[in-house]
Amino acid sequence: MNWVITGGCGFIGRNLIHYLRQNEDCAIRVIDNLTVGSREYLEMVTSFTEREKSTTSRGFPNTGQVELVVDDILEADNALDHVKGADVIVHLAANTGVGPSVEDPRHDCVTNVIGTFNYLEAARQNDVKRFILASSGAPLGEVTPPIHEEKAPHPKSPYGASKLAGEGYCSAYYGSFGVETVALRFGNVYGPFSSHKSSVVAKFIRRALESKTLEIYGDGSQTRDFIFTEDLVKAISQAVTVSDIGGEIFQIATNKETTVLELTDLLVGQLKKVGIGDIEVKHISPRTGDVQRNYSDTSKAKKILNWENEFKLKQGLSETLAWFLKN
Repeated sequence: MNWVITGGCGFIGRNLIHYLRQNEDCAIRVIDNLTVGSREYLEMVTSFTEREKSTTSRGFPNTGQVELVVDDILEADNALDHVKGADVIVHLAANTGVGPSVEDPRHDCVTNVIGTFNYLEAARQNDVKRFILASSGAPLGEVTPPIHEEKAPHPKSPYGASKLAGEGYCSAYYGSFGVETVALRFGNVYGPFSSHKSSVVAKFIRRALESKTLEIYGDGSQTRDFIFTEDLVKAISQAVTVSDIGGEIFQIATNKETTVLELTDLLVGQLKKVGIGDIEVKHISPRTGDVQRNYSDTSKAKKILNWENEFKLKQGLSETLAWFLKN
């Protein structure tokens, strides 16, 4: 199988490539503009060749090979060329997070909506069999959890709105053109290869290793559904291979609600086990656009994708911290 992975030098992309290299016979083309990821990040998980974006029409890499094309997902004409010969597109490239979307909503919109559209259109014109969109719970906004696929979306942040637009275009491209789109709404993802991430687990580990204060937005009672990367990439793999799921949306999380305070206590305990103590925790002002409660009902993914998470939060935090210490 030939995979195109946009944003493949990023956090989730590298975890996915690491998993595929260990478990699948496939060829991989990575599309990344390197504004967040880097060649060095990609080298942490695989050897690769780099091809100029103007020469991708020469053919897909061979099975077992990984190829990097440095390009932006907003380059529509190039997208048409990059996906020739692909069996699946996993669209991970995006402006991520509530905070950046509030600071620059136009950039968030252009990147997440037009970028997704470009690769859906490339899939349509090149008869790519399946298109996987990385979405999140943000499209639903402030609703009483557990969130699930049938709840009406009311996004609270520009990020949630742009991801909802991407889900809408996926539905339209399946309904109008037969592109087998699958939108996966990820929970709060954590795990190895997250050294540059600004999400809470990676940020807290990084700050603790630098002897800096851990800062909690608000009182810490806000809840999230934290999913370990190994579980997540297995869900992506299932979404690529399970038949007759075109146009579907799945919640990919753990079906467990954890407060930020509970997460912090668990993480501080793990840090103390490896000799990192005297950690200061303080509360700062709540963040604009954040929802108070968020966790997912994952029963649809269990029933249709035959998938459910395996890693408990304590185990996942331990493995994530071990990766940070090693690297």
